[in-house]
Amino acid sequence: MGVTPIVAVPRDLDAEQQRDIVRFEQAVTQYLAGEIGEDVFRVMRLNNGVYGQRQGGTNQMVRIKLPAGTITPEQMDMMGYLAENFSRGWGHITTRQNVQVHFVELTRVPELMRQLATVGLTSREACGDTVRNVMACHLAGACPHEHLDVTAWADATFRHFVRNPLGQRLPRKFKVNFSGCSTDCGQAMFNDVGVIATTRTLDNGDTEAGFRIYIAGGLGATPHPALALEDFTTREDLLPTIEAALRVFEQTGNRDNKLRARMKWVVDQLGIDEVRRRVIKIRHTLPASSSWPGGIPAEVTIAGDKPAGRSATVEATAVGQGVNVTLTPRDPYSRWVATSVIRGTANGTVSAVAYAALGDLTASQFSSLASIQRELAADVRLSNRQNVVFRGLTEEQLPVLYARLEAIDMARPGAELARDVVACPGADTCNIAVTQSRGLAKAIGDRLEEEGLAEVGGIRINISGCTNSCGQHHASDIGFFGAERRAHGKAAPGYQMLLGGYVGEESIHFGEKALRLPAKAAPEAAARVVRRFAEEREAGERFRTWMDRVGGASAVADTLKDLDFFPSPEEAPEFYADYDETGPFVADVGESECAV
Repeated sequence: MGVTPIVAVPRDLDAEQQRDIVRFEQAVTQYLAGEIGEDVFRVMRLNNGVYGQRQGGTNQMVRIKLPAGTITPEQMDMMGYLAENFSRGWGHITTRQNVQVHFVELTRVPELMRQLATVGLTSREACGDTVRNVMACHLAGACPHEHLDVTAWADATFRHFVRNPLGQRLPRKFKVNFSGCSTDCGQAMFNDVGVIATTRTLDNGDTEAGFRIYIAGGLGATPHPALALEDFTTREDLLPTIEAALRVFEQTGNRDNKLRARMKWVVDQLGIDEVRRRVIKIRHTLPASSSWPGGIPAEVTIAGDKPAGRSATVEATAVGQGVNVTLTPRDPYSRWVATSVIRGTANGTVSAVAYAALGDLTASQFSSLASIQRELAADVRLSNRQNVVFRGLTEEQLPVLYARLEAIDMARPGAELARDVVACPGADTCNIAVTQSRGLAKAIGDRLEEEGLAEVGGIRINISGCTNSCGQHHASDIGFFGAERRAHGKAAPGYQMLLGGYVGEESIHFGEKALRLPAKAAPEAAARVVRRFAEEREAGERFRTWMDRVGGASAVADTLKDLDFFPSPEEAPEFYADYDETGPFVADVGESECAV
């Protein structure tokens, strides 16, 4: 299927966005003419969501912000158009609900930005030391377990902070995330500010909906769990509290050492009690500020935040990490329904997940998804596991959706199954990646398919090409991060395997180091662990519980030690070349600009 050309609708761009584009276009011209230096232009480029690639030259990655992962048919069509006309025919869904297009020629970036503006999108502050894309659970507003629909709250947070002077030159990036209930599908527990909807009972017996806010979480080379700010934050106080946390970070973050500049290091330096005190104190005085965002935001007043509610007759589908999915149906459609459909909302609508392997979508797939969205009048969100979620469907529409997805190779049951491997872009394009994480992800997926293990439920595999955890390897049942190994006097691609990461129920366990492996041995290691878990788990048992029951990560690693072996280059030259590479492995790491 070809990609329908997009004709930009004549309309006035938002004045601020138009100024951004003109200013960036001028900066590109000045940079290429040598009138402004690399350091100055890098800040300008990153703050506009434009990230250099390891290929060098003027190859750029452009990251497009999709607050709460929301995307309209027009925006989906635009993704296909950009992939076809500005990139190499595909786009990538990130673990933070952005879409990235790669290999964009620098001089064409302003044109791309103007195209984005015609469908209400921006790349502004998708990179750099700014407030990044504001995330939310992909089921927000369609989940039978939620206390509030956090969609409009995420949108209001995005709108309040984009171009906000407070967030333009932060010590480091600042990430905000929303979940509608304690299951925490949005993964609030490892963000600078993580917001989880909750309720409390008032003295008169009424129930009030509000939020529990967690602060100073983060992954990276040194992961920190987010910590509770206070027991309950009212809806009126939510945005002032987030702004107060941002102000504390702006004032106290480390501006001399980027490696210790995140909010988690502020807590490490000052202590959580002092950080809490400062946030609450600043919130108290914010009404005197010109930027005070108090009260219920207009976005919430207009769109509402009423939860989806739970059906009295239909059992609610379990959601979140560790869901015990059992595939008993034989026919493909029933197998897809068993893993990919979420039921149980009060209004009777259902949601369904379209599986995007490695988060990649071709231009044609983007176009087809837009057509499906229009045909079914569906609400669509992108998930933090790099998939596409259709919501607001009727039961009668499910066979139609399945047929449409099957035609574009997106109907395999993937949600909550082992085959849904998540990976960062890795050394394909990233300056600081050590290894080809996407190549390993495909190799693991292929190995699980060969071994009949791809449809084991309730296990998540995540891969990063370096320690920075853009692939969120710390928070998955089985995690890998890339590292250089040395064997027989030669460099070779390798991985550190972690086991037992878990996010949910307002808690987080980071994966524990198991063992180091040659890259070419990692698929077998993953398959062995998945097979053992499938054979030994008790009914409904989560991976973390199983791992602890059998002796922990070290005990599981003991059964894999034979895989930590490098044959000589003469015996197995493939061990000394990375996935999708033909030449000898070289850990070619450039200067870090920003991470996902």
